[in-house]
Amino acid sequence: MIRVIKVGGNELDDPKFVAALVGALKMLPEAPVLVHGGGKEIRSLQEKLGLAPQYVDGLRVTDAESLAVVQMVLAGRINKRLVAALTAAGVDALGMSGVDRGAVKAEKLEHPRGDLGWVGRVVAVRVEVFGRLLEEGVTPVLSPICWGADGEMFNVNADHVASAVACALAAETLVFVSNVAGVLVDGEVISQATPADLERLIAQGTIAGGMVPKARAALEALASGVNAVRITNLEGLVAGSGTTLRGN
Repeated sequence: MIRVIKVGGNELDDPKFVAALVGALKMLPEAPVLVHGGGKEIRSLQEKLGLAPQYVDGLRVTDAESLAVVQMVLAGRINKRLVAALTAAGVDALGMSGVDRGAVKAEKLEHPRGDLGWVGRVVAVRVEVFGRLLEEGVTPVLSPICWGADGEMFNVNADHVASAVACALAAETLVFVSNVAGVLVDGEVISQATPADLERLIAQGTIAGGMVPKARAALEALASGVNAVRITNLEGLVAGSGTTLRGN
């Protein structure tokens, strides 16, 4: 069974969280594709450099200076931290970005609410790159810096990268791991939802901010044939809890 796991960046600077994540991944029967974000550390470095973070619908606006920061944090600091921790625990892991071997191709994302700069959307995934690694029992650790047709590099929302990879690989399951236990309605996690439920919750504003790209990515994955999408936290990854989304 092919499983794609996306882990958010809010706690990836916490050694205890990273250790717990590695422990959870070691328990899986097959190597997954691990896609990671890193918004918290990107924002911190931007502020240290005097760059004001800007967002549109939960997506980071990325000018040329910010793209350099994103590359350093995602493809460098966080990616290698995760690979080092996995390798130390005996997991055969390979750190990469979408640029490596042109594994994930993107083009500029045009957004109706403003110019996002060097933010992209995925247009192609080289399935054979990931497939061969998984066949060998290797865990690809993927940062969402993606390759452009003319050699540009794009910052792509990690949720969308995970969704695109899951769809391309015809994954059985796509799991979004964040610091939220699932989709919250009136303060409670709902265990099951359909695409129609998600659309309604977005329209109502119940799903807002950074959860919107996650929900949209989940909808795209379901529409493209992924059997199930789960939104959960690290505890839920181990316990199998959270919000499970299936088609109507």
